[in-house]
Amino acid sequence: MQMTLTINGQGHSVDAPAAALLVEVLRDDLGLTGTHIGCDTSQCGACNVLIDGAAVKACTMLAAQAQGARITTIEGLGTPEALHPMQQAFREAHGLQCGFCTPGMVMAGMEMVRKHGTKLTPELVTHELEGNLCRCTGYINIVKAIVAGAAAMESLGEAPHA
Repeated sequence: MQMTLTINGQGHSVDAPAAALLVEVLRDDLGLTGTHIGCDTSQCGACNVLIDGAAVKACTMLAAQAQGARITTIEGLGTPEALHPMQQAFREAHGLQCGFCTPGMVMAGMEMVRKHGTKLTPELVTHELEGNLCRCTGYINIVKAIVAGAAAMESLGEAPHA
């Protein structure tokens, strides 16, 4: 099936089976390997991407369903030279260890800012992280990173106010 997807602001023409999952097309057809496959059952959140600004688990969405939407992957947030404030906050707060869950956690943080603005509390972040698993960190620094990332986004005028 021929489809056109808008990913990180660029149009991509892809020929993939009608039943291809978005995560498969991103990784296998487009080489956007920052979106990780962790469980294939929508349990871990490692495959989170933003669809029109909302976090979606790419292992549960057909690529064809994403036609016409704006898809943002971790690669679309920043660059190695200029990290997005949420990415920088994960780095500074040590919100990662092995890094496998990190892209999905960053995207979950972006969703929290979209939904709640920048005045995130640790309690709210902890609640909102349901459905995102980390096997290494114990979540304390992930929560700190998301709160700090939201504050940094606010100071740069990159986020709505709640």
